[in-house]
Amino acid sequence: MSTREHRRSPRRKVTDTILVSDTMTEDVVGRIGNLSDGGMLLMANMSLNDDALYQFRFRLPGIEGAELEVGAHLLWCDRASTPGQFWAGFRFISMTDEHRDRLHDWVDAPGAAYD
Repeated sequence: MSTREHRRSPRRKVTDTILVSDTMTEDVVGRIGNLSDGGMLLMANMSLNDDALYQFRFRLPGIEGAELEVGAHLLWCDRASTPGQFWAGFRFISMTDEHRDRLHDWVDAPGAAYD
């Protein structure tokens, strides 16, 4: 059975740089590696707190006015091969219906590639 079969929703590969900011501090915490309706893979430029909740903001490329705010739960975090960087897996726990619809449309857009 493949890894993809265990996921609830497809994860769209991100080819553009999508920077993610912490809405509490306004600091850029990293960039998105892949994105789905239910979560994201983040290449973080700082260590993150295990099992913590975060409030993030990011802009989807190619969609006018598509700045999203999401509440996210850190599921796991591992050091990347580059010093000072970390791979982090998040599950989205809150977002407005409008933002969820925009994210769904972006993930399912024609021509998208998936992990």
